[in-house]
Amino acid sequence: MGSYSTKRMPAPSLYRSELSGLTKIHEGKVRDLYAVDADTMLIVTTDRLSAFDVVLPDPIPDKGRVLNGIANFWFGQTRHLVPNHLTGRALSDVVRNADERALLEGRAVIVKRLKALPIEAVVRGFLIGSGWKDYQASGELCGIALPAGLKLAQALPQPLFTPATKAALGAHDENISFDETARLIGEKLAAAVRDTALALYSFAAEHARRRGIIIADTKFEFGVDAAGSLTLIDEALTPDSSRFWPVDTYRVGVSPPSFDKQFVRDWATKSGWDRSPPAPAIPAEVVEGTRARYRDAYERIVGEPLEAWLARSGAPA
Repeated sequence: MGSYSTKRMPAPSLYRSELSGLTKIHEGKVRDLYAVDADTMLIVTTDRLSAFDVVLPDPIPDKGRVLNGIANFWFGQTRHLVPNHLTGRALSDVVRNADERALLEGRAVIVKRLKALPIEAVVRGFLIGSGWKDYQASGELCGIALPAGLKLAQALPQPLFTPATKAALGAHDENISFDETARLIGEKLAAAVRDTALALYSFAAEHARRRGIIIADTKFEFGVDAAGSLTLIDEALTPDSSRFWPVDTYRVGVSPPSFDKQFVRDWATKSGWDRSPPAPAIPAEVVEGTRARYRDAYERIVGEPLEAWLARSGAPA
């Protein structure tokens, strides 16, 4: 994966946005949402980072722009599989203040306002994390029986759809069965979510592997419009919503290093923090190591330096 060093000074970080002229309607772990009109809203991807469902006090420079850039890349690549929430409208259409707009370039999009489905559409391709613990205890993954003798980080016989309920800020998502998903949103829509999520994962996993990344698992969010059409929303296939491993060091039986915030989770675990808020400050070397991993993921997946996309978007580099 390289040395994780970077040579350029990062553009100013954005921990929390406060925009004039727009009403903030939600502040999540990473994203701030603003109402634009009845049909659209502005999503700002900040540099906040959460670990163990707690937002940490220090921003990770470049993180928001990496997440936004990767998500936009996948939205463009997967339009043949499912519509997405992007409108294509320019930021200047809704953010009039030039100084505010400069902070948002590369990290904000104007999207359709849709009815979000109350589930996380999780797809797992490898046996890791909570899935590995579940398998060790029961021989199953989220209630789905698996062959005996599988090892840590081994590829599953086929990718599995393992939906979860969406948790409130600070709480944990809970795995649910397909039958429970069908009861929540209807059997036809549940089947469409499952099939679409699996198709997205398979398409992205093949692309990412060619670029040196294994997508071990990921989660999608979907919404529906007034006509009931399924639409991909939120983010897609980013280091925050997925587990990315380097192909060149992957070994079955060993927990692989990640391109994502696992680096921060590992530090937090070793620090002795009890995972209750407030979280401790992140050491500078952990901030820089995390920033470098996010940038590496972007450049491998998209196939160009982050600065090339930022220059096209008008963002300061």
